[in-house]
Amino acid sequence: MMTVCHRLLHGGLALAACVLLVGSALAQQSLTPIRASEHVWYFQGDPSMASTANRAFNSNAAFVVTRAGVVVFDALGTPELGAAMKRAIAAVTTQPIGVVIVSHFHADHFYGLQALTGPEVEVWASARGRASLTAPQAQERLEQRRRDLWPYVDDQTRLVAPSRWIDFPASKEFAFERGGMRFRLIDVGGAHSPEDIMLWVENDRVLLAGDLYFSGRIPFVGNADTRSWLATLDLIAPLKPVVVIPGHGAASRDPAPDIALTRDYLQYLRKTMGQAARDLVPFDEAYAAVDWSRFEKVPAFAAANRINAYGTYLGMEQEALGPAGGR
Repeated sequence: MMTVCHRLLHGGLALAACVLLVGSALAQQSLTPIRASEHVWYFQGDPSMASTANRAFNSNAAFVVTRAGVVVFDALGTPELGAAMKRAIAAVTTQPIGVVIVSHFHADHFYGLQALTGPEVEVWASARGRASLTAPQAQERLEQRRRDLWPYVDDQTRLVAPSRWIDFPASKEFAFERGGMRFRLIDVGGAHSPEDIMLWVENDRVLLAGDLYFSGRIPFVGNADTRSWLATLDLIAPLKPVVVIPGHGAASRDPAPDIALTRDYLQYLRKTMGQAARDLVPFDEAYAAVDWSRFEKVPAFAAANRINAYGTYLGMEQEALGPAGGR
């Protein structure tokens, strides 16, 4: 934060103005938890991409209150959001936070961890995430967020590693119980990210789906494996959830339409970009030729669609190479 202030000061900005800028921006954020079931609450972020305008609050997080502590799912995208989560949870229950589960290591879902951790708090994530967290790209992403989302992500923001890496068995499920509540972690890694997990709250029949589907907005695809992602969506319906809380957007008691939007969008990306890749059409030409009208009015389209299309184009090129080069 001070690094940026120094740059501004050298550019002629008065010290008082810089202090005012930082102080105003970092005024305590307040989050309002939304009750999804008897034991489950969630925080719903803005439908757009992370920005200084929405203070990087564009994703969801949830928590489950048990008799033996609180189980938190995801930590939002800044330390201050993590701190706001902690305050909001304390307003709902006197039970302490015992476990924080990270659905995957995309910035908007775990940068708030440093405000939620402590000696009595365990942080869990899929063991598949080790490589994602330690890859050079993780640090590069942090530096990018510091530039684009300052002062909400600043020089004091750090990447927090889990205290427990979950190695999933062949069943791809990890069951645990806490305070009379039964949970299942479901390994869906390789879809939206290499380390995706969902959390099934069995008592309340609530599914915390992470970024496996998005409600009311275009999903962020990037370089995800869209073929695996589509297959993973089929895992949701058999659970017969009463409520599904996505990584972005409102919780749903009828998730079928939202899942359908995610599915249709991914299928359209694969169809259009796959044909272009097979025909060796350059990406820019292929992108310009596609009719995007079906999706262009959906929130986050302008910010995410071209990135999604390019990632899918590269993925479809790899798939066309077969097992030796496929994803």
